[in-house]
Amino acid sequence: MAINDLLKQVLDFRDARDWHQFHTLRNLIVSTSIEAGELLETIQWKTDSEIEALLLDPTQRNNLKHECADVFIYLLLVAHTAGFDLLDAASEKLKLNAERYPVDKARGTAAKYSEL
Repeated sequence: MAINDLLKQVLDFRDARDWHQFHTLRNLIVSTSIEAGELLETIQWKTDSEIEALLLDPTQRNNLKHECADVFIYLLLVAHTAGFDLLDAASEKLKLNAERYPVDKARGTAAKYSEL
């Protein structure tokens, strides 16, 4: 499915419920953060091996999938409300990160670009 088709589905869903009135940029950004917290909660207090096992459990994997979808949907709404294309923004950010983190300096290190 193309991202524009998904955005149309999200907007149709929202508009059918008259939720546009609540979808200010501020509220959408707050909601994105809340949903990201719920995504984080799926792995809270788990070791890396427990997280790997989570992926093998269909119920837990489905929960992870739905939490990711919630974050993604809110990000689509934030971008739409702010008037930019999320795919273009991601592509632009990747180019910026490529400049900030050149392979010869960043390979194998988790250091921030200002420390390279």
